[in-house]
Amino acid sequence: MIKKQETVLNNMNLARGLCIIAISLVFGITALQYRIGDFSRAGPGLFPLLIGTLLLLIGVLTVVRSRFVEPEPIKHNFKNIALVLLGLCGFAAISQYLNMIAGIIFLVFVVSFGGTNYSVVRNIKITAGLIAVAFMFRNLLGLNLPLY
Repeated sequence: MIKKQETVLNNMNLARGLCIIAISLVFGITALQYRIGDFSRAGPGLFPLLIGTLLLLIGVLTVVRSRFVEPEPIKHNFKNIALVLLGLCGFAAISQYLNMIAGIIFLVFVVSFGGTNYSVVRNIKITAGLIAVAFMFRNLLGLNLPLY
């Protein structure tokens, strides 16, 4: 009985699901403070509410799945945490002072050092995809992104 309790408290899959649920609730509750509107005339709260709802669904599915798969112990890799933080801070600074394309390149190449195998070709593909998404956000949604 004690062994089962220890695996529940030290289950990375369950922790992931609970973190996703917490993030989704923050987005969803914050979105309710804004006008939602409807799909033909969306208000500023509609997009965060939809994202929060989708994240909530993913979080619930992750928690349910954690009950059926082998528990994965929680382990902290501070090098990877530091790389992600460095990548995000560098992306924000480079996007602010240079341009967003350079920020995306920095983000992808720095964060990928935390993976199990480093691939320049994969990083270039991911960078190209993120830059394409940024251009779509700029051109199709009219967002003012400092791409160049």
